[in-house]
Amino acid sequence: MPIATANGVRISYRVHGEGVPLLLIGPAASPAAVWDRYQVPDLVRAGFQVITFDLRGCAPSDAPPGPYTLDELVGDTAELIRHLGVSPCLVAGVSLGAMIAQELARGHSGLVGAVALLATRGRSDVFHDALSQGVASAMRAGDAVPVAYSAVATMSQLFAPRTLADDRFADDWLTTLSLFPQRGEGFAAQYEATVTGDRLPGLRDIRCPSLVVAFAHDIVMPPAMGRAVAEAIPDCRFELLEECGHFGFLERPAEVNRILVDFFRTTV
Repeated sequence: MPIATANGVRISYRVHGEGVPLLLIGPAASPAAVWDRYQVPDLVRAGFQVITFDLRGCAPSDAPPGPYTLDELVGDTAELIRHLGVSPCLVAGVSLGAMIAQELARGHSGLVGAVALLATRGRSDVFHDALSQGVASAMRAGDAVPVAYSAVATMSQLFAPRTLADDRFADDWLTTLSLFPQRGEGFAAQYEATVTGDRLPGLRDIRCPSLVVAFAHDIVMPPAMGRAVAEAIPDCRFELLEECGHFGFLERPAEVNRILVDFFRTTV
């Protein structure tokens, strides 16, 4: 896997296909491979050159000691775009990745041609900050938190009830999260980077074509938080998908991918 150096941190990335560059920024505690099953094949077939990468804190990228700030993660992403020479590129992000993407569009406008924000927020509250900090603490606790509990707790935050009722889906994810538990300082620091205070006023400076997609059963970044982001960004389009949770891009990938392709095709 190729490596770029951004702000003294080595960042691993992959480039898939040919066409208009589209950078995907993943959620906290997730490798770049989270995009590989559904988004990468569909977006490459649609004519995009898809770029994925591992945030600092996720191997094989470097995992320097925390804390990590949202601005540092934005800076890493900006340097990766410059390293690849693909600006202005299309950008899509999920969760922490969406928060990075919207700040990138605000503060580095010359690097971003259009932005799609899935399961995002610009301002948090007491409960959701406590949720991020609590998950980070559990990740630092390592073996003190039983793997079986960690897997179930993670799934309850990421997926909608209807999805969790699918036994095959649930069994697959329980197996995956049990074999590859989300642990360690790097992942914990990523979660803590979502605790940012109120960034909604700054999002009014975004001028590129913008889309927010919220998921109806998202308890991590509820639809109201996504709608507030869409209302802060001038002329931003808003979509709400039913029957999916925080990881709606994996629960209803065909529909999410169609929305992304339709949106980005109007911007190039």
